[in-house]
Amino acid sequence: QVQLAESGGGLVQAGGSLRLSCAASGRTLSIYSMGWFRQTPGKEREFVGRIFWNTGLTSYAESVKGRFTISRDNAKNTAFLQMNSVADEDTAVYYCAAKKVPGVNWDYWGQGTQVTVSS
Repeated sequence: QVQLAESGGGLVQAGGSLRLSCAASGRTLSIYSMGWFRQTPGKEREFVGRIFWNTGLTSYAESVKGRFTISRDNAKNTAFLQMNSVADEDTAVYYCAAKKVPGVNWDYWGQGTQVTVSS
């Protein structure tokens, strides 16, 4: 089992920056990739981006490309989501997730952290 814990959410002004962290514990050697998702009330959870744990390769949703950056610290088993130039539409609960093997399903989820952008 892998446990994930997000932190770093809060209130940020439009145009500002915020960095979220996702600390993994448990069987972290089984992590293949980690992803970030977000969700607002009444909407489906939206993919934000992901990072492959061994290679560090990343991919992003078009809505955040060029503004958000995902990185990881393997020694600390922590992934980061650097959010720059945030806008109102970035307000959401942000979740991190982990995957053990390639595929569609994400195996583990964190509890989420609220990000609110004020204009």
